[in-house]
Amino acid sequence: MKRIFPFLIMFLAVAATAQNSEKTDEEQIRDLIINSFQEIFSDMDPQALDTYCTGDFLLLETGEVWDMEKMRNYIKQAGERNSQVKRINSFNFIEIKIEGKMAWVAYYNKAEFKSGDEVLREMNWLESATAILTDEGWKLQLLHSTVAKE
Repeated sequence: MKRIFPFLIMFLAVAATAQNSEKTDEEQIRDLIINSFQEIFSDMDPQALDTYCTGDFLLLETGEVWDMEKMRNYIKQAGERNSQVKRINSFNFIEIKIEGKMAWVAYYNKAEFKSGDEVLREMNWLESATAILTDEGWKLQLLHSTVAKE
């Protein structure tokens, strides 16, 4: 027993460290929102739709319904413009609720559109999203966006 005890202590310490290094579901949901906006709406990467969204994803954008086809067309057209304007997103999370393999999140989204160091435009939204836990991780299923005052 004396020989096993040090190994047991070392095993428990390693296991505890490994568990602490994994992100919580709440952190993963925050990352999902932040990374999806960066890659989809800032970088205009069409592959990001498949990475971050379910196949039946819908965006409810200020009274319009955008399905995956409309999203792909938007990203394609925006990418063809080769604009030098950069979109920088920032988020203020209000609440995240997780129930099993489904989550919803509410947050404020602010986008600055910059050319060099000059801010050309700023937009603010109040948004909510639902996410589903898939074999590939959390994915957005629905995003609802309403223009908000600063």
